[in-house]
Amino acid sequence: QVQLVESGGGLVQAGGSLRLSCAASGSIFRANNMGWYRQAPGKQRELVAIITSGGITDYADSVKGRFTISRDNAKNTVNLQMNSLKPEDTAVYYCNADITNWSFRSSVYWGQGTHVTVSS
Repeated sequence: QVQLVESGGGLVQAGGSLRLSCAASGSIFRANNMGWYRQAPGKQRELVAIITSGGITDYADSVKGRFTISRDNAKNTVNLQMNSLKPEDTAVYYCNADITNWSFRSSVYWGQGTHVTVSS
């Protein structure tokens, strides 16, 4: 079994910064794509940023130039540095990871979510 544990959410003023972290633990042979999604009240969950095991990244247009995703393959962690935050970034942020276990089966896992609130 694999668990994803997030940390780093909170309340920040517009223009401020937050750093989210997510650690994967359990039966992990390899962490493949890892990413961050978010869900604002009354809206569907959307992709924020994704990073491959090789370090290739992709971002939602709404966060390009403000957010940076990074990972540590040795520690199976993924981070999201969020700068120049806007009120519209307010959401629950979820860590997501495609994990291959020691039986060489791949599954997608989700974290429990961490709240980010940006005040105007």
